[in-house]
Amino acid sequence: MSNFNIKEAFKNKTKLGTMDVLKSFVILTAATGIGFIFESLNINEYNIIDVYIFGVLVISIITYSNYMCGIVSSLVSVLTFNFFFTVPKYTLKIYNSGYFITFVIMFIAAVLSASLAAKLRENARQASIAERKTKILLSINRLLQRQSDVRSVTDAVAGELSKLLKRDVAVYLVDANDSTKLQEPVIYRSEDSTGGDLTADVERHTAEWTFRNKACAGATTHKYPEAECLYNVIALGSHVYGVVGIKADGGDTDYFEDDMLMSLLGECAMAIESIKNSREKEEAAVLAKNEQLRANLLSTISHDLRTPLTSISGSAGNLLANYKNMDDEDRVQTFTDIYNDSMWLINLVENILSITRIKSGKLGVELSLELVDDVMDEAMRHIDRQKSEHVIKVTEEDKFTLARMDPRLIVQVIINLVNNAIKYTPKGSVIEIHTAKKDGMVEISVTDNGPGIPDEQKNSVFEMFYSGSRKVADSRRSMGLGLALCRSIVTAHGGTIRVEDNVPHGAKFIFTLQAGEVENYEQELDTGY
Repeated sequence: MSNFNIKEAFKNKTKLGTMDVLKSFVILTAATGIGFIFESLNINEYNIIDVYIFGVLVISIITYSNYMCGIVSSLVSVLTFNFFFTVPKYTLKIYNSGYFITFVIMFIAAVLSASLAAKLRENARQASIAERKTKILLSINRLLQRQSDVRSVTDAVAGELSKLLKRDVAVYLVDANDSTKLQEPVIYRSEDSTGGDLTADVERHTAEWTFRNKACAGATTHKYPEAECLYNVIALGSHVYGVVGIKADGGDTDYFEDDMLMSLLGECAMAIESIKNSREKEEAAVLAKNEQLRANLLSTISHDLRTPLTSISGSAGNLLANYKNMDDEDRVQTFTDIYNDSMWLINLVENILSITRIKSGKLGVELSLELVDDVMDEAMRHIDRQKSEHVIKVTEEDKFTLARMDPRLIVQVIINLVNNAIKYTPKGSVIEIHTAKKDGMVEISVTDNGPGIPDEQKNSVFEMFYSGSRKVADSRRSMGLGLALCRSIVTAHGGTIRVEDNVPHGAKFIFTLQAGEVENYEQELDTGY
């Protein structure tokens, strides 16, 4: 992002500050004072050299511009030692040629000490920066893991950038409907914001250029330098997810800020990629599930249609071949078999169409106040052909029970529940349909005294294509659509459906609907509802 380079880094390291010069002067003065003390005590002059080398080492540690201070202090310490402690004193002349070698060794030792100290300090600084960067990135990573969509990810990253850099941030995401365009920008103001229009034409043009070319542009660059922001892409590999603009505010970011920006943009891109991959996996899983459902449906339909169609075609063929030789009773029975199998097929097709509408979200529920009695009577007229082989009772606590429902769909629920009871109970079983009001709801139950449903199957009976291990009384295979459809319809009405044991044996299916008031019903009738 910034114009940071090695030359600038070296310049920053080598420039001398006022405080650094003052610190160096004080330490070298102290080293000189200690040298005079050593001299008065007749301590060897090589120990005085060690004091100066130690002073240079301290200067390299405590000064910011450590390279330059270390080198200059090394030279000054050699000259100071020569001026105050070698003969002739108080001059820079050297009478003893051996001192020249001493000065060179002293200078090299001082420079090496300064360099080592500078490197140690730089390593410590880099370690501190790396630790700070790691903590920030870890915090951001945890924050991003809690986000569930692209916008929340960019909100989190832009907010952290605004706090970290103390600058305004502009974010342009790629349009979800057109990957060649950018959405309208979202601006995140810092606490120290100086204002400015970050949505001006020049800003948009800069962001679009950055998006198309995948390169940095804007303030402090040669491309669109008049822009207020410096723009970078949010990208992972060849995929660009957006553009981020950082307001320049007349200055450039330092190396740490520049490094953190690129790291955060990388984290942002990876988080967005993760969300997109997760969504693609979910969509693929849904697609695979739908394909499996479709395959199961086709397989089951083809199997279940074969039995009644074979029966219908066989009965029709029998009528064509033997009509004149059949008595009236045989003809009626054959026609009845054809009718019953046709009705079974119609009921099957209705369930399939309803399931299809539910899966496509086209199941329209038109609620109105209806008498449960009327709905019950309509359902009983469409019950399975084998109802004559069972005892079916309809009971109710109140004669005029009203409920909010779509009567067409609730009729289908009752038909499916009763047909399910007929299908899984032996001939002569008793099936009771009971209606009662409870806690502002109408509770409708379908109870049988058959073999019942095992506890381990109760949670699965409402799943599509589930028929369990129960034996069908008429040996016809169940598609497992009826109860799944019942649950979907009842849920769409705002009710619930469950299965319980019927004591001493049998099963009891109960579903609820919102109760209506008689007064309201009469008022609706009076107003022409």
